[in-house]
Amino acid sequence: MATFAHITAARCAQLGRALTAAGLSWVDNGNQDRPHLLTYTVTDPHGRRWTIEPATSNQVTPSRPASLWQAVCTDPFHSSDVLSARMAAAYIRDAPAAE
Repeated sequence: MATFAHITAARCAQLGRALTAAGLSWVDNGNQDRPHLLTYTVTDPHGRRWTIEPATSNQVTPSRPASLWQAVCTDPFHSSDVLSARMAAAYIRDAPAAE
């Protein structure tokens, strides 16, 4: 069974700081104490809504221990690899406008 012990208050704060530093508007659903339910909603520079959720323990690799987050946009569909907080924020910020 997948676990989320790697998602700590410090990791959540790190993601929030990265999103803010990238100039993105965001909110979380307040489930930091229940990471399996934790979701961040982010608006990119083109007005699209993204969700960022924590990766499961099965998705986290020892060679990339800071890569804990996955970003998904459904319209149009974009999905990131499992990324660090800074890289997830950059992925959303830099996603090209829909054609």
